[in-house]
Amino acid sequence: MAIPDHLPLLPALARPDGAALLGALDAAAGETRLVGGAVRDALLGLPVKDIDLATRLTPEEVMRRLRAAGLKAVPTGLAHGTVTAVGEGLVAEVTTLRRDVQSFGRHAEVAFTSDWQEDAARRDFTINALYAGLPDGEIHDFTGGRADLAARRVRFIGDPLARIAEDHLRILRFFRFSARYAARLDADGLAACVARANDLMALSRERIAMELQGLLLVADPVPVLAAMIEGGIWRAVLPELADGRLPVLARTIAAETAAGVAPAWPRRLAALLPPGDTRLAAEIGARLKLANAVRIRLVAAVQPAGPPPPWPAAYKDGAEAVVDRLLIAGEAAAAQPLIGWQRPKLPASGKDIITRGIAPGPDVARRLGAFERAWVAAGFPADTASITALLDDAAR
Repeated sequence: MAIPDHLPLLPALARPDGAALLGALDAAAGETRLVGGAVRDALLGLPVKDIDLATRLTPEEVMRRLRAAGLKAVPTGLAHGTVTAVGEGLVAEVTTLRRDVQSFGRHAEVAFTSDWQEDAARRDFTINALYAGLPDGEIHDFTGGRADLAARRVRFIGDPLARIAEDHLRILRFFRFSARYAARLDADGLAACVARANDLMALSRERIAMELQGLLLVADPVPVLAAMIEGGIWRAVLPELADGRLPVLARTIAAETAAGVAPAWPRRLAALLPPGDTRLAAEIGARLKLANAVRIRLVAAVQPAGPPPPWPAAYKDGAEAVVDRLLIAGEAAAAQPLIGWQRPKLPASGKDIITRGIAPGPDVARRLGAFERAWVAAGFPADTASITALLDDAAR
């Protein structure tokens, strides 16, 4: 794949507030450049989500200039040199060039620098250490990132073992970026990650969950997950993940595509867990400190799809849960009618039972429950005649 040596200006930076930002930060003079994921993805023709700028200016100077230009300056990480610039239709993180003084696993003591190569050298992967001049778009590459993009390779900058020691999260980032951008896993990077896999125990479970989410949402995470399981990467934090469930995940992804359903990471994680083991799903949800809604979805998704038709289960557990179960089972056609389905409102109440001669009391609730089950089994009829007939049967 040919990688261009220039980029067109991003639309957000071509608007008035974007032009004001570049002017304030002396981008045309080379003081500030686009960096990281925005450059990487733009070079690959992918949508750019976040705008990150690197600058020689100090954070205090950045804030002064942004405010003078009429832009909002938010000190989101001054200790590490980061200011967020906010304008109309514009959000950009501006970070002063840095070099690491000391690293402590996830935390680093940094010093500001004016040297672009020093800033590039402290980044994780070569494809994330590309800079683009503004507004001309000339690519500045100090680590071989353009060649690695062309070769579809995710490669650590410098010694992989040393880079992982600086930041243990880079183990999971290596696999996530490889799943998205690489044709195959870089051998040196893989060996280093396997050797340092136990370092993941030092990470917060929330960060592990975020990286797992990103990995599971790539188009096809199965080959990378297989390498991670084989290398024992998950053993310290998620030993339950086993290669025997990878075909189920592959089947789930194929069913999502066939049904036209967007990927959902709780569904894909559920595909990797033993079917029906709601206790384990709940324990993993708690271990990863997932949000309550995600935990509930994960537990619901590992349950069996159940017999057709799916409507009774969808009425009881919600359409989302049944869609997840059907897709994990590879039943795309059965899942499609449930996409976007809303649970209908019960078209009767206890009063309708009482008017049929049933005395108020527990018997009313029992008979109303019988009506509800019959109504669901009948496919939720909405016409008066069908509802009346079902109510009459329930009151007999």
